[in-house]
Amino acid sequence: MANGPGYLKVQGVDIVDPVGKKVILKGAATGGHLNMENFITGYPGHEHEMRLALLEVLGQEKYDFFFDKFLDYFFTDADAKLFASLGLNAIRIPINHRHFMDDEKPFEIKQDGFKLVDRVVELCAAQGIYTILDMHTFPGGQNQGWHSDSGLHRALFWENWDLQERGIKLWVEIAKHYKDNTWIAGYNPMNEPADPVHHRLQSWYARVEPAIRAVDPHHILWLDGNTYSMDFTAFKTVLPNCVYAIHDYSTMGFPAGTPYTGSSEQKDTLRKQYERKVEFMREHKVPIWNGEFGPVYASPGETDYNATNQQRYDLLGEQLSIYKQDQICWSIWLYKDIGFQGMVYANPDSAYMKLLKPFLAKKKRLGLDKWGRDDQHVRHIYDPLVEHLREEIPEVSQKRRYPQHWGLDGHVHRVVRELLVSELLTYEFASYFEGKSFEELDELAASFKLENCLKRDGLNKILQEDAGLSGS
Repeated sequence: MANGPGYLKVQGVDIVDPVGKKVILKGAATGGHLNMENFITGYPGHEHEMRLALLEVLGQEKYDFFFDKFLDYFFTDADAKLFASLGLNAIRIPINHRHFMDDEKPFEIKQDGFKLVDRVVELCAAQGIYTILDMHTFPGGQNQGWHSDSGLHRALFWENWDLQERGIKLWVEIAKHYKDNTWIAGYNPMNEPADPVHHRLQSWYARVEPAIRAVDPHHILWLDGNTYSMDFTAFKTVLPNCVYAIHDYSTMGFPAGTPYTGSSEQKDTLRKQYERKVEFMREHKVPIWNGEFGPVYASPGETDYNATNQQRYDLLGEQLSIYKQDQICWSIWLYKDIGFQGMVYANPDSAYMKLLKPFLAKKKRLGLDKWGRDDQHVRHIYDPLVEHLREEIPEVSQKRRYPQHWGLDGHVHRVVRELLVSELLTYEFASYFEGKSFEELDELAASFKLENCLKRDGLNKILQEDAGLSGS
């Protein structure tokens, strides 16, 4: 491993190194590696459901073999070198808490989780890349989305003190393990919290921060806002040596959104969206981190996909120009996937993509995944249900359902499509792996090796150009 650079720290609105030089971290999240997500690797629903279904189909030995290979191949020395070659200097590592703890033994920390994270941290450090450790899931779910891997439509984490204590216990053990590693730029204690009553998140931050500091007084904490890291209105005070994080996705970068044309009105919308989210940081004069953003890209075979992707590159470029003005740190979503957002993505001719091609087409037709969803084939099924509920449920009651910005239709789709239908189709997904030999499973996992993937050159060029402007 390369020699450690010394701890980064917060100094006013900046992040600085041990000699006081400003550091601007620019990079991406590894994505569906240590926290898998449905649209990233192709399964429906939630990671823990998918893993249980594959365990049933493969048996323990083949199950362990496949996931060991997948985790090895997904991020290697070659990936870290590619990342560094683009001038990017930080990787956010989303982590599923289940790598460290089981519900059956809730306060026992599994040491295998550290081995998985250590490997990525060390590969990045060898290339001079900082890492930020992001706890992407929590027992009971810290938000209502698929990516908290709860399998629920409620965030039970906020309703249960014991679940919150488990989260704190986990972070204390992680901080003990990494307290001396200065290639770690800090800890992102919770991804996209969504506390319906808004004040419990601040209470949890006020408990987890001193618990971490008691064993690791040096590392920065990167704290997400409430409601999927978009809302700081209930935040009243700042904690020491902390950076506050927004997530700044634009609907113009998604299939259901208005296409980005670069009009003055659209640029103004992007600026106002950003300014609303960072008002708290400006008021309290603390650093800003955009921990997630980025469009979804069209695939070959889709109508005018080149033109669509150029629009989304233009959108990304405009967002980066906003962040450049404030010289903030940022981390796009994401590094590697099966073709939606990744800087790198699995080749359609790879074993994994060819095996799952019929299922992925079905999943797309059914509009199962919220991320990048296209409803054209199922709108006639769901619209009548949503309209029926809209007519029967008083509007005031509809608006009580948090998060309110989802609207009634968003909540219906979460429960019906993303929970019920997706859970049932998990078994069909798993059936594609039935009877596979060890050699075949190795080939499937190897589809995610960098040498077998394609690079999204248009995206990487934009990121490289922006990283070159940072001087960091």
